[in-house]
Amino acid sequence: MTRSLVFLPGWCLGRGPLLTTVRALEGQFIDLPGYLDSPRCADFTDAVEQIGARLPKDCVLAGWSIGAQLALAIAVRFPDKVGKLLLVAGTASFVQREGWPHAMPESTLAEFTAAMIADPAGMLPRFVGGFNRGDDYAKEVTRRILETADPLPPPEVLADGLAWLRDVDLRTAAPLVKAPTLLIHGAADPLMPLAAAEALAALIPDVQVHSMRGCAHAPFLSQPEEFLALVRAFIA
Repeated sequence: MTRSLVFLPGWCLGRGPLLTTVRALEGQFIDLPGYLDSPRCADFTDAVEQIGARLPKDCVLAGWSIGAQLALAIAVRFPDKVGKLLLVAGTASFVQREGWPHAMPESTLAEFTAAMIADPAGMLPRFVGGFNRGDDYAKEVTRRILETADPLPPPEVLADGLAWLRDVDLRTAAPLVKAPTLLIHGAADPLMPLAAAEALAALIPDVQVHSMRGCAHAPFLSQPEEFLALVRAFIA
């Protein structure tokens, strides 16, 4: 029996940049709270409950970036729903904490948050270009993301996600994941360093890690054939 594949998008950009990839994998989306027609949910734990309740049993749950953090938390909360877990550009904590240096300083996130909420449309190209730095195809990937991104959600929804990035720490949750897990990470990701994926993998009991050389934060667009091959082998 083939498991259903459900993909959770990343912050700010919605499902658009992932659409070609998820279609190729014959998967489906659950949008982040407040995006498109999805109702707003400001609390991370409540969002985990609401999304988890919508999942089919024994699915493959995938997430990109903040979607990967949600997917990880959902896999712990709903082990009967998540048969396999795929985390793309995932981390246990987006900001630096004691014992977790592989992340953005909280002060840097605070500065970005203020600028993004003040001028979301103006900051969007800087955000996308920034997280593609170091990618072998940075300009092309940046262009494609900006062309395909969903309409920006309201500023309060953007602020909700940024608060999650500031506050959520899943280091104690990760060892409770029961599902076989694959972490796919761009080796050159400047937003969530490869070291964060490796540190997260050390916490998850049944895990594989694949770093994609020459890729930054969106490996599914930078090297789509390799990405799809990795995912298909994992979910087979």
